[in-house]
Amino acid sequence: MALKIRLARHGSKKRPYYRVVVADARSPRDGRYIDHIGHYNPLLAKTDENRVNIDPEKAKAWLAKGARPTERVARFLGAAGLWEWKHGNNPIKGKPGAKALELIEARKDKEEARKVAEEEAKEAAKEAAAAAKVAAAEAAEAEKAAAAEAKEAAKAAPAEEAPAEEATTEETPAEEAPAEEAAPKAEEKSED
Repeated sequence: MALKIRLARHGSKKRPYYRVVVADARSPRDGRYIDHIGHYNPLLAKTDENRVNIDPEKAKAWLAKGARPTERVARFLGAAGLWEWKHGNNPIKGKPGAKALELIEARKDKEEARKVAEEEAKEAAKEAAAAAKVAAAEAAEAEKAAAAEAKEAAKAAPAEEAPAEEATTEETPAEEAPAEEAAPKAEEKSED
């Protein structure tokens, strides 16, 4: 049977009070115990002498019988000079578990994918900006060419306006020509 010197919680809700007990390691925290060797009241100030009260003779007797204190009780016994307490060094305790490692890897993958997407978006934006510059330059050249053609057309327009008017007058008689042709035919019919 493995014996532990540990704390058993008593007191009311949000008002803890602990008994320092010797119990079988397999028994529940607040369950059956073998001997009551002291108490601990965490609500008292750290400097208060009644905060931790352990019977040193009982504690020595149980330690001699093979009882091992828990981490917290070992601190109390170390402060009383009954046990040599050393700060625990468990480097594995702070390491994440298997599921947490999977989540970390998933986050890394998502972060990398996001960065790649941002880089692609930046490249696409740069390409779009370059294409827009080229299109703007082509549009500006097209406007310049159109303006130059318009100037040339404006210079040549006074000389070409007269033929353009003639062309319109020539078209008008052509449209009226069928009407004139229809009129002589009507006169020929009336002469008959």
